[in-house]
Amino acid sequence: MATLRTAKKELRRHIRQKLSHLSEQSIQAQSHAAKEALISLPEYQAARRISVYLSMPKGELSTRSIVTEALRDGKEVYVPYIFKIAPPTAESPTSVMDMVALHSQEDFEGLHQDSWGIPTPSESSIAHRKCCLGQQHPQQTGVEKSEKESENLELVIMPGVAFDLKLGRLGHGKGYYDRFLTQYQRLLGKVPGPEKQMPFLVGLALEEQVLPEGQEVPTDASDWRLDALIAGSKPVQRR
Repeated sequence: MATLRTAKKELRRHIRQKLSHLSEQSIQAQSHAAKEALISLPEYQAARRISVYLSMPKGELSTRSIVTEALRDGKEVYVPYIFKIAPPTAESPTSVMDMVALHSQEDFEGLHQDSWGIPTPSESSIAHRKCCLGQQHPQQTGVEKSEKESENLELVIMPGVAFDLKLGRLGHGKGYYDRFLTQYQRLLGKVPGPEKQMPFLVGLALEEQVLPEGQEVPTDASDWRLDALIAGSKPVQRR
């Protein structure tokens, strides 16, 4: 386990060093190419409810135009919201991630940046947003169930630090997406009626974040593998 953690840490350091030399013009051009590839996917076109990570100011593909396009297409768009859980235990993380719905383009543009420069829904707004994992947010205590529940996500757009051509993904090290997907899978299993499918998982990457053919990101059983990878203007990789 220590060896795996060390390998992940070293790969993150290596990729972040590469990205530190990348120009803003290259990131913008790759972001545009990736958006065009994404909206051409049949899974995107068919999806009514999607989640999209909200990008940092630098060092990763921008998703601003993706959110705008999805809202314009009439899709229900969910974005990450990270909150603390109480009381934390030695076996559980101190904070977890859910996906919460945007109301409109105006709502999206009104989000304030967190300490990482990432647009984030305010704590006071969470009680009035649909969420994916149910009654877990302290801010939602007492909110009517019908106001909070969402229908199934059909597509999840994921960030990462490094990716490989076999659709492996290395995140930023907090485990937010892997835990969210595991919890969401467990939640779907409890829904009565026909078996519910997990959403289609799409990784977005800068070309510099994808390892050369033959190399793989270090992973273990808790790491979710993608269904498709879009890296800048490169051909889409998919299962």
